Amino acid sequence: MIWRCRDLTFELDPRVLVMGVLNVTPDSFSDGGRHLEPADALAHARRLASEGADVIDVGAESTRPGAEPVDPEEQWRRLEPVIGPLAREGRCVSVDTASAIVAARALQAGAAIVNDVTALSDPAMAEVAAKDGAGVVLMHMRGTPPTMQHDPGYSDVVREVREELAARLAAARAAGIAEDRIVCDPGIGFGKALEHNLELIARLGELAPLGRPILIGASRKSFLGKLSGAGVEDRLAGGLAAHALAVWNGATVVRTHDVAETVQAIAVARAVRSARGAQPAPRSVRA
Repeated sequence: MIWRCRDLTFELDPRVLVMGVLNVTPDSFSDGGRHLEPADALAHARRLASEGADVIDVGAESTRPGAEPVDPEEQWRRLEPVIGPLAREGRCVSVDTASAIVAARALQAGAAIVNDVTALSDPAMAEVAAKDGAGVVLMHMRGTPPTMQHDPGYSDVVREVREELAARLAAARAAGIAEDRIVCDPGIGFGKALEHNLELIARLGELAPLGRPILIGASRKSFLGKLSGAGVEDRLAGGLAAHALAVWNGATVVRTHDVAETVQAIAVARAVRSARGAQPAPRSVRA
């Protein structure tokens, strides 16, 4: 399984790719306001890379439940001083945006990946990504950030997420995006209740028929707090558990705020998963 992102090719499985989160926003649920200044953002990105992040995922619009949209011009004002310098340093940069205008500017500045929580809902986004040969993350979400947590309901969340992602994957291919440039994300916490998030992680292997790498992003999310009672800043252990279980069940890309700890956790999960696959079939034993 490979993921092509412009001139880069990531070979996945058994490798697990780590995306480090960099929010240049005043209102993200976990680290809003911490990296608004370009110098602070660049320093944090370099720290994430030194801890083992393969990709720096930079976003200028919060997608937390209830968040309002941010104008593309304002997004780009926040992103421009960060993406170019990181790309010139040789970092693999992902832009977290649903705006084709922002994505086009980010790719021109050197970004290699478009991480779109709306799975190409902007009619121009697919053309932008295809033109530059960008890597693309298609994420599942019902509704929009302001509405997505208003009583989400599914009869079978894994089947429905798989079918809806398959439809977006087909649309991306039809729009000219090569299949080996696409990763699928089931959207933990995006239009999902607690039980939906747990079921998606538990049954992640059922997304394998999509034929593309699966990205999981559970870092610091509210479902972890619902399970443990921990506040946003105290959810590291829960996030590590969720990501390790997701890797055990087949995830090959992990998006996280806590890179160093996550690198260790997924190294163990990947090694145990590989050891399981290396075991010989059990022999029959006569009574």
